[in-house]
Amino acid sequence: MKFAIIYGSVRTARQGIKAAKFIKNKFEEKGHQVTLIDPLEKKLPLLDLKYEEFPEGEAPASMKEISKILTDAEGFLIVTGEYNHDAPPALKNMIDHFMREYLYKPSGIISYSAGSFGGVRAATHLRDVLAELGMSSIPTTFPISKVQDSFDENGNAVDDAYNRRVEKFIKEFEWYAEALKEARSKGTP
Repeated sequence: MKFAIIYGSVRTARQGIKAAKFIKNKFEEKGHQVTLIDPLEKKLPLLDLKYEEFPEGEAPASMKEISKILTDAEGFLIVTGEYNHDAPPALKNMIDHFMREYLYKPSGIISYSAGSFGGVRAATHLRDVLAELGMSSIPTTFPISKVQDSFDENGNAVDDAYNRRVEKFIKEFEWYAEALKEARSKGTP
């Protein structure tokens, strides 16, 4: 299946990119095609017009490219840090530029922090946003504590416990992605 990872940090010396790479690697090991959408590379403007609000052919090229990735995806893996108990502004900006692309597809939340809570407060807030956009999140989340120490630069787990823990998350996400893909083939409300 095709999945998109929507990552949300543009900070200097960001550590969450390691978690995004870990998730990408693990889903690819299961045979899925995964595209990582990184706001540091795509450089969307602060939200003024959503992609669908631009006149035909006038949206920035990066928006058109992201829209295609999201449209083709059968589910979304949202990788969020926790900034002041909430998702990073770059992630919210990235997500808010699109809407139709998300409808009736699942999302899975991977949260992280430099401390021991693993970004769970941001994950809780994000559930409401994702549901409003039509990509309700699966019940299981994947919190990552002390992200700076948990993965190497290529996204390989330093602590093997992450390799074991991610299996349940992947299986549940695959189940929802397959179930909703079949349901979409019969039509949507």
